[in-house]
Amino acid sequence: MKPDFGTKKTGKKSSHKCKEISVTVYLELVNQFFDFGTPNFRNLDKKIRFNIFEEVANSKLEGLIFTMVWAFNEAEDEAYIDEIIAIFEKKNPKVCFVELVCNLEERLRRNKHENRLHHKASKRDVEASEKRLLYHDGKYRMNSQEGDLQDKSMFKVHNTNLTATEAAEKIITFYELTTTFPNPINELSN
Repeated sequence: MKPDFGTKKTGKKSSHKCKEISVTVYLELVNQFFDFGTPNFRNLDKKIRFNIFEEVANSKLEGLIFTMVWAFNEAEDEAYIDEIIAIFEKKNPKVCFVELVCNLEERLRRNKHENRLHHKASKRDVEASEKRLLYHDGKYRMNSQEGDLQDKSMFKVHNTNLTATEAAEKIITFYELTTTFPNPINELSN
């Protein structure tokens, strides 16, 4: 399993589209019933995610790429990741972390990208989405600092000026991963 994390709009989805079980699919599904962040939303979202993790861990799939936004100043975010890791560690997989880092100007540009708006109904109100992005940037520490994740294998990719393919290639090279992408990685973030 390779959890990717980073601030919003860094290109987590784009950098490995062919291998990802998309967070977008179930977040958008749950958001049709409950407002994002409400207790009902969080409960249903977690049930769906953890059922997927359990099934993948018990299957013969070669890997899973999971993406999320991680608030480093919120202890429950690391506890949540540790819960996920525990599911996979039962099967003894290689667990790798990738942090995607992108400057705010580029993230705001990506927030309006037509592909993002096509796949994420909840983001189509661009003004509201941008306000949430800026609010979360002020409230949460979204990038790791020296001393974070010392017990986890982590690779930080600054992808402001990288294409999705370039970011994916850096990750593949760093972790010496083999790929079996059925199609080339789409250039979604640029």
